[in-house]
Amino acid sequence: MTETKQQSVLEQLGGFSGLIYSTLPILVFVPVNGVWGLGPAIWAALGVAVAILVWRIIRRSPVQPAISGFFGVGISAFIAYRTGDAKGYFLFGIYTSLAYAAVFLGSILVRWPIVGIIWGFLNGHGNVWRRHRGAVRAYDVATAAWALVFGARYLVQSQLYDSDHTGWLAVARIAMGWPLAGLALLVTIWAVRRADRIVEPGPTEAAEPSDDTEAAEPSDDTEAGGPREDPRSP
Repeated sequence: MTETKQQSVLEQLGGFSGLIYSTLPILVFVPVNGVWGLGPAIWAALGVAVAILVWRIIRRSPVQPAISGFFGVGISAFIAYRTGDAKGYFLFGIYTSLAYAAVFLGSILVRWPIVGIIWGFLNGHGNVWRRHRGAVRAYDVATAAWALVFGARYLVQSQLYDSDHTGWLAVARIAMGWPLAGLALLVTIWAVRRADRIVEPGPTEAAEPSDDTEAAEPSDDTEAGGPREDPRSP
């Protein structure tokens, strides 16, 4: 069951093909901008995003990643158009990475790691994992892995943005995109497997007797029929 759910999560993320498709608009945008300018580059990136969406619909693949990708390309293209600079295309992704890093890190600090919240919702366990310290630690590790990915993306790409290295921005966007996401996903799979083993250890252990239960047990001088009589009494 866990394996099936993990596969369905990857499919909803677009699968490995979806991770590759997410780099195509960038691969088109940068060279077209270098040859024909910003306007054609924007339309080329939008065209590729539309083509990917149509292709996934034809193949009956999950379209949610393609729709999200299309809107992401649209926002990035709009920012590039408004700023009049090709590097503006990467600004939305840079600040999105910063926001994600802050949210993921903050969730660890408040002891509600986001990976645990998401996986608890998907596998139907809800927040049961929070009762188990080992499960919380596992989800902390997975959430920290994603926070590191997003934080690294922001730090590197913001520096390239400030130094006007548009070409290297594209390289960093691709190199720090699905390869790092794949590593974080491996950590996430390890974490959810470990947490599931902790949350579902098998039959529930019997509860320890409470003080009231101990008090209710018959004493040595008490029988089922009542208090034991002293044979010496008249």
